[in-house]
Amino acid sequence: MKLSQFQFDLPSDLIAQYPVENRDEARLMVLHRKTGEIEHRLFKDIVEYFDEGDCLVMNDTKVFPARLYGNKEKTGAKIEVFLLRELNKESHLWDVLVDPARKIRVGNKLYFGDGSLVAEVIDNTTSRGRTIRFLVDGEDEEFYKTIEELGETPIPKDLLREAEPSDRERYQTIFAEKKGAVAAPSAGLHFTPQIAKRMEIKSVEITPITLHVGLGAFRDVDVEDLTKHKMDSEQYSVGQETVDVVNKALTEKKNVCAVGTTALRSLETSVSASNMLKANEGWTDKFIFPPYDFKIVSSMVTGFHKPKSTLLMMAAAFGGYDLVMRAYEEAIKEKYRFLSYGDAMLIL
Repeated sequence: MKLSQFQFDLPSDLIAQYPVENRDEARLMVLHRKTGEIEHRLFKDIVEYFDEGDCLVMNDTKVFPARLYGNKEKTGAKIEVFLLRELNKESHLWDVLVDPARKIRVGNKLYFGDGSLVAEVIDNTTSRGRTIRFLVDGEDEEFYKTIEELGETPIPKDLLREAEPSDRERYQTIFAEKKGAVAAPSAGLHFTPQIAKRMEIKSVEITPITLHVGLGAFRDVDVEDLTKHKMDSEQYSVGQETVDVVNKALTEKKNVCAVGTTALRSLETSVSASNMLKANEGWTDKFIFPPYDFKIVSSMVTGFHKPKSTLLMMAAAFGGYDLVMRAYEEAIKEKYRFLSYGDAMLIL
């Protein structure tokens, strides 16, 4: 398929700047692949679509406050450093993006807070990318605590606003446990403890995978031929406990639901020769776009994504291109809220 097939006009007033007050009162569009029917519900109604023995696979990654603001030595110029990933724990080496990049050169020292945190630039990686080393005295625990205190919640730039204290809690799913993401697995943001409890009462299992979301998911696709696009690698893990839950559901022909494109990619990266799920961990750069033969997943929860985004392409691969693009037309007409803090879609 071609990039231009995923273009549509998204009115800026439909980009959700804030989440709805109660997580589970976001709207839920339900797509039925077999019939083409589209339903309009609330997210808390999602429990009605699952039965005993079904399972939902959730990403338990935790967003850390990855956006730091500091100053360059000597000139005092204000700079933004976006922490992407820790490269070496012992040496405190990090892969980062810097802005404005033209001012940040190898050898520069960067100061954060009142100087309680200092980093040195040791390499250029891309036009905006740098490798930096934090100059740390004392315990690792103290270092990570300082990052927590000085860092800002990395809400997407599309929101066109500064992060606020409430984002610390709302830009995090209730399942968040393993720190490492620089963006929330947003399909999971609508779940509440009440929904989890109602699923449990129905004997629907919620089971985790971990995929630490990077900025690659939001990177623009700049090639018309999608086979030439390369996804950034993201670290993931599918544990044996989840393998057992999912394979039991598959054997019993129950519904296996991926909550979000991150869970979908992790599951479809971990397929055994017999088309069952296998325990796996590592880095995945799997890019799913139509047409694609899914082996594990029978339903998915996702959000409403940007035009030409890899996230939209994955949803279209799963739901069917024609149905998903028709659903997006309807979403715009019905004024659904888009992007990370927006509404949700359940594809059955």
